Amino acid sequence: MKEKTIELLKTITETPGVSGFEAPIRKVLKNYLSPLATEVTADHLGSLVTIKKGTDEDVKIMAAAHMDEVGFLVTSITQDGFIKFQPLGGWWEQVLLAQRVEILTQKGRLIGVIGAKSPHILSAEERAKPIKISAMYIDIGSTSKAETEEAGVGQGDPVVPFSSFHLQENGKSILARALDNRVGCALVVELFRELQQLQHPNAFYGVMTVQEEVGLRGATTSVDVVRPDLAIVMDVTVATDTPGISDNDISTRTYLGKGPVIGFYDASMIPHTPFRDLVVKVAKDNNIPYQVDIMSGGGTDAGKIHLFRQGVPSIVIGIPVRYIHDHTGIAHLDDYQNALRLLVALARRIDRSVLKELGDSL
Repeated sequence: MKEKTIELLKTITETPGVSGFEAPIRKVLKNYLSPLATEVTADHLGSLVTIKKGTDEDVKIMAAAHMDEVGFLVTSITQDGFIKFQPLGGWWEQVLLAQRVEILTQKGRLIGVIGAKSPHILSAEERAKPIKISAMYIDIGSTSKAETEEAGVGQGDPVVPFSSFHLQENGKSILARALDNRVGCALVVELFRELQQLQHPNAFYGVMTVQEEVGLRGATTSVDVVRPDLAIVMDVTVATDTPGISDNDISTRTYLGKGPVIGFYDASMIPHTPFRDLVVKVAKDNNIPYQVDIMSGGGTDAGKIHLFRQGVPSIVIGIPVRYIHDHTGIAHLDDYQNALRLLVALARRIDRSVLKELGDSL
């Protein structure tokens, strides 16, 4: 099982798919899910919707994760051949300089490096200030605009971080780009694998949404396709076990290796309380370690899903990741496996009677 998980995570974290340009990762995820699903379709924005039917098709559970990663978009090319760009999703300027990126052109993939004015020629005042993205560029080694265009670069080309998957020496920690949120996508795939062997009463909708990083857009359209009774959103959260973070900086601490997180609050959603309590109970009943996540900012696809029509009881389950929205993040396989255990336990637990209890308990 671990080998399959490693292969899955490596493949999907190394496959490009920034917001609005998800075709490569959508194709890979469709290949994984099609043999496991009763039906595969997509909405008009490109979110992938897969269905695994159970014995009671009227109980619909939406298991969602966004497939898009943060990246960039080519905006222009200077006369000297340097490539200007804008972010797709949230980036902090200080993590960008000197990082390699991959430009996905009509002619193929090109490797470049993000540069700016050399610190050797900056004034003392300039060195004291962070470099803005507007002052940065991508350098592919060209000496003219014509040379860059001849290489295939054009306005509107997507750009992704150039970073490979790596399993650390402890056999538990992984380094990769796009863990936000290819971890969630992998959990959906592995949940559907488990459903092949599991007698369950529900119709599971495995949904890989698009354009989450630019405004939860895919969740807004795909929830209308599914019209679920319940929603479980798989995403990641910021691991706060790194140096320099005080208790005054955060509401709750999350640690690598101490279990998946259950979202109790973020800026986009306060979860359905009875559903939240059920998830906690299922974790405790099955001796699955978990962590509580309370985030004053940020949000997930659940922020849109739970507001659909009269409301959809929703919960966020994920894992802590160090350095999200960066070229390389770090996650722990124990957290991942326990998140999968929790999802499978919920699949066993939820049925029509549970759905009614959740509705009656409000």
